[in-house]
Formats: sequence, structure tokens, C-alpha cells
Amino acid sequence: MTSQALPIRRVRSSLHHWVTVLVLGAALVLAQTVTARATPETFAPLAEKISDSVVNITTSTTVAARSGPAPVVPEGSPFEDFFRDFMDPEGEGPAPRTPRQSQALGSGFVISEDGYIVTNNHVIDGADEISIEFFNGDELPAEVIGTDPKTDIALLKVTSKAPLKPVPFGDSDAAQVGDWVMAMGNPLGQGFSVSAGIVSARNRALSGTYDDYIQTDAAINRGNSGGPLFNMDGEVVGVNTAILSPNGGSIGIGFAMSSNVVAKVVDQLREFGETRRGWLGVRIQDVTDDIAESIGLADASGALVTDVPEGPAQEAGMESGDVIVSFNGQDVGDTRELVRRVGDTQVGTTVPVTVYRDGSTEELEITLGRREEAEAVPASANRSAPDAVQEEELLGITVTPLNDEMREQLGLSGGTDGVAVTAVDEGSEAFDKGIRAGDVITEAGQDKIGSAADLTDRIEAAKEAGRKSLLLLVRRDGEPRFVALGIG
Repeated sequence: MTSQALPIRRVRSSLHHWVTVLVLGAALVLAQTVTARATPETFAPLAEKISDSVVNITTSTTVAARSGPAPVVPEGSPFEDFFRDFMDPEGEGPAPRTPRQSQALGSGFVISEDGYIVTNNHVIDGADEISIEFFNGDELPAEVIGTDPKTDIALLKVTSKAPLKPVPFGDSDAAQVGDWVMAMGNPLGQGFSVSAGIVSARNRALSGTYDDYIQTDAAINRGNSGGPLFNMDGEVVGVNTAILSPNGGSIGIGFAMSSNVVAKVVDQLREFGETRRGWLGVRIQDVTDDIAESIGLADASGALVTDVPEGPAQEAGMESGDVIVSFNGQDVGDTRELVRRVGDTQVGTTVPVTVYRDGSTEELEITLGRREEAEAVPASANRSAPDAVQEEELLGITVTPLNDEMREQLGLSGGTDGVAVTAVDEGSEAFDKGIRAGDVITEAGQDKIGSAADLTDRIEAAKEAGRKSLLLLVRRDGEPRFVALGIG
């Protein structure tokens, strides 16, 4: 019995030994791989690879002479001698006020052998002259091919005798939080400089309609604007644009516009000299939880249509109060997502759009217009609030019916129905959600109203239907938005 058991124990011991060796070996290899990916031994090969493609940009702008009379300093003032010497150095009257030259610095990168260069719009905006300095010291003048203030991107062109060395755009959507990135540019006018860090966050929005920023802790300072943010394959995944800083210097929170946005803009600037974005022709707002509950929508997603002026969507039958839940076969999460998708779609394309309306979905076919042409139409002027008559208070809001005089004062068309807000209780939910005197409520519960009695009827109907809130369509200076107010 003992002799038979010994070989078994030896086999088990041997298996245990080799399993342990294999596990430890695999762990060692994995650890080495993670270490290699997480901490590059050096960035020198990458810096050498891309240095010839990154440029310093110097702009020169003529600043107009100051106009108006010279400052008057009271006789006997302690500043009298200073201003006399400064304004009248020769003692012969006020010093002449002549135009002066102002210079600014930035960065950029080459995207083609024939001289196309990408930078930020704010780097070259208003410049009279633009000079490009390459890593080898060569300098060339540049012309502006096109700009896009909405994404702060500009496309320049230089003429070079020898082919330039371009860098490719990478897929910014593939960049993950924690990936290594490297920035190169001209920080604070110090010349070509490299900094490294990681992707700190994705899909950041600052203030623009088409914002899709990569946040990084790679050092970015003034002068880095317009420079590239590289991945470890030497591909541009972002254009360094802004920093968050209380002192003007890098504190490790920088923002680079994602390459997938920039590449589309650059293609249009290169082909047309301007952007040509798709336009749906609606005003929209995000769907909040209380709005979703008030209209019976299962999830607080999609884009709520607040107004449908003359344009593609109106022609296709879209209505105020619709919720756009799908655009061109893709679900819509929020307004920002919809705006970007529409803008990225070619002008003149007919796309399927799914809307949620009155508890069910409807399919529309919409042929997109061009956003730039639509934005060229001037907006209506601001108007003052009307005087109050026949007032009634509901939900913390004091309202009065519209009359022709009020419609004229508020810039409304003659056929507009609704109630004007004359006062709002500062302790009410309505005040917290931004309703103010001078607003006009044209719909309640997605039905048109023309009096306080209509508003009361909508409140009662919502309560009978078991709703906790009532959806109001509120207009201010011609701009509509939906607000859901509790009615419990």
C-alpha cells in the first residue's frame, strides 16, 4: 500500500512544481509587458520621429492707434511730470499716436508634403502676417486656407521647395483613459519643447457646440496652442487648445480637441475653404428625468424639440414636443450627441429620424440643409416684458393672457397664443428652473393654451392621468425651451 502511494505523491508534487513554475513565469512576462506599456523607457525615439513635423508659429498684427483726447492730469498732481514726459517727450504737445505691431506665438503641425499645416484659429485670428518656423530653423510665410471658430481650428499653407514631413491623424476614439500621450510645441516662446503625460479624461466639453476634448496632464502652456498631442505610435490624437489654470501656467489640466473632430474640419477647409455642416432645422434641449416622466418616456435620453422653424425638419413633419430618439439609424443620447452627428453628416443627405410623439414613435425622412447658411439669418431682437392685466397665479407663476399689444412688444407673430408671465415666486420650483417675468408659456402638457383657465385644465388633466409633473413650453426672446414643473 505504501509502495503504491509513493509514485502518486511524486506525480502530484511534480505537477505542483511545474504548475507553479508556469504560473510564476506567466506572471513575470505579464508584469514585464504591463511595465513596458505603462512606463516607456524613453520618449526619445518618438520625439525624434515627429520633431520635423511640428512647427512654431509667429503672427504679427497691426494694432490701431488710440483715438480720443489725451488724458487730462490736474495741475500739481504727483503724476503731472510722468504724463508730460510720457505723452510729450520733446515738450512740444501730445506725443503722436501711431499704429504699432503686436506679435503672438503658437504651435502647429504639418499634415501633407505640399505644405498644409494645422493650428488653432485663435493663434492666427486677425493676423496680418504668419511666419512658420521648422525644427531645422527654416522659416516660411503662411497663408490662411480656412478657419472654423466653432472648433478653434485653422488650416494654413506654406510653399516649400522640398517636400515636408507630415504626421497622420490617429483615431482619437481609440485613446483610453490612462494611455500615454506626448505634446510638442512652443510653450511660452521657449522654442521646440516636449512634454509627456496620460489621457486623463475623454469627451470633455468646454463651451463649444462641437466640443470633444481629450483631457491630459501633459504640460501645456501658452504657446502650445495649436500643437499636436501624439499617441505612442506617432499619430495625432488631439490639437492642444486650452488649459484650466488659476495662474496662467500648467497645473496638469489641459485640453486637446480630438482628432476625429479635427480631421473632418480640416478635410472641409482643404476642399472648400470653409465648413459645410449638416442642419436639421430644430431647436432642442436635453430630456431630464422630470420631463421624461411628464411625457411618459421610459428613459431620460434623446433630444427634446422645443421649436421647428422653417427648414428641413418642418418640411418633413417634425413638431414641437417631439423627442428625437434616433438619427440615421443610431440612438441619440442627448442634444450634444445629436448636434455632432447632424453636423458630421453631408449637406443634402436624406436620413431617417425616429421621434417619440404622444406615447409612440414615428419615422421621418429629413433632407439636411447647411448650418452655416441657416446661421446667417439674423435673430429676432430682444423685447421688453408687457404690462400685466387679468393676472392669475398658478404653480408659483403669475400669468396673464396675451393681447395684440403684448405680442408686438414681445416680438411674437399675430397668431401666437399663450399666457405671459408677469411675476414668479422666488421660493417656487418655477423660479429655480429659470422661469422669469417676460416669458411666454404657449403649451402645457403638449397642448396649446391661450388663458390661465387652459393652464388650469392641463394641470387637472395631468393629475387625473397620474402625472407628477406638467411639461410647459416657455419662450423667451424668441427662444423656446421645455420646463417640467411638479403638480403634486
